[in-house]
Amino acid sequence: MPRTTRTITCSLPREMADRVEEMVKEEGRSLSALLREALSRYMEENEWRKLLRYGEQRTRDLKINPEDVSPLVEEYRADIGSSRA
Repeated sequence: MPRTTRTITCSLPREMADRVEEMVKEEGRSLSALLREALSRYMEENEWRKLLRYGEQRTRDLKINPEDVSPLVEEYRADIGSSRA
């Protein structure tokens, strides 16, 4: 059966590497598990940042003011709710 993972090598500043090693010991986890979780969280946050930037750009393009957002969201949710019924 082929491997489902890939090995990646990276370099860290010594202080950061020391802190990571401390966290691994404190949490009783493998280095790989800790870094997988950290990268997963980073990627998720990055996706949210992209989505927020997109939303901000769309509101500018459509000339929607901040005070217009809540009523538009409520209207959308009501439309979605009524279409499901």
